[in-house]
Amino acid sequence: MSDIIVEADELCVDFPIKEIPPEMKTAEGGAAPGATARFVEYGGQAYLRALDHVSFRIEPGERIGIWGKNGAGKTTLLRAMRGVYPPTSGKLNVVGATQSLFNLAFGLNDDATGWENIILRGVLMGATPEEMYEKSERIADFSELGPFLDMPLRSYSSGMRMRLAFSVATELPSDILLMDEWISVGDVDFRKKVSDRLQAQLQDTRILLIASHNRVLLDQICTRTMTLSEGRIVEWS
Repeated sequence: MSDIIVEADELCVDFPIKEIPPEMKTAEGGAAPGATARFVEYGGQAYLRALDHVSFRIEPGERIGIWGKNGAGKTTLLRAMRGVYPPTSGKLNVVGATQSLFNLAFGLNDDATGWENIILRGVLMGATPEEMYEKSERIADFSELGPFLDMPLRSYSSGMRMRLAFSVATELPSDILLMDEWISVGDVDFRKKVSDRLQAQLQDTRILLIASHNRVLLDQICTRTMTLSEGRIVEWS
């Protein structure tokens, strides 16, 4: 498909807050300019501007790193691309089958067995039940959960939940892959499987966006890296 693309034009995402911190206000009580650019006020409501007029265009074949300190807007940007956060203003266009690996607990049911959760999560991610039944044995083999798949999810440890969710998520194909940090689940041997699976999936993905604090990792796997600071793109490298 030649129309796979991710692009933003003056994208802003604002989150409502109770009030602007006192040190961030002018004498008149509104948001001070300059140093307080992340706080805005309109309609009698105060907001934190998590993404501030972000613009970019990403085309097939690109591997884009998103780097910045905590609170820079990395996760917000990924979640906006996934449709979790709607734009407050500006435009965001994501065209292509999109898969995200930043909320591995999504779609899991504590009362269902591991086998049932394989189907449930897959369907919630856009697959048909028939497709998931066909993939379920491969997913089970990769997860290494064995007889635990016959047990309800409430009996799983957090590591077992992550294994199951990761195994399902990475079995489904995508044009666009969104990742928040490099995922590490399980023991040393299973982490090696995770790394190998992700590397293989990257070969089949048309566009990758990965947010990380690890600049070395981004330099290794990405073609470009955007640096975010206070919700703004301040550098491309």
